[in-house]
Amino acid sequence: MYTRIRDLREDKDLTQQQMAEFLNISQTTYSRYENANLDIPSAVLIKLANFHKVSIDFLLNQTDNPKRLTGKKE
Repeated sequence: MYTRIRDLREDKDLTQQQMAEFLNISQTTYSRYENANLDIPSAVLIKLANFHKVSIDFLLNQTDNPKRLTGKKE
């Protein structure tokens, strides 16, 4: 389910350890996210989406469009 976070990480030539340090978690926890052995908390999803400049829906495979919405609708 979370293969996109692995693909995005690898596209930037980052290790799991580097991503874990950015997220302030252990490498083991990050690995469990990538392998879908642990659900990713919403706060971590937000940090990942911001880091990779993609939408959360894209990270969760709900869309193939990585673009984020810009601006707020009133």
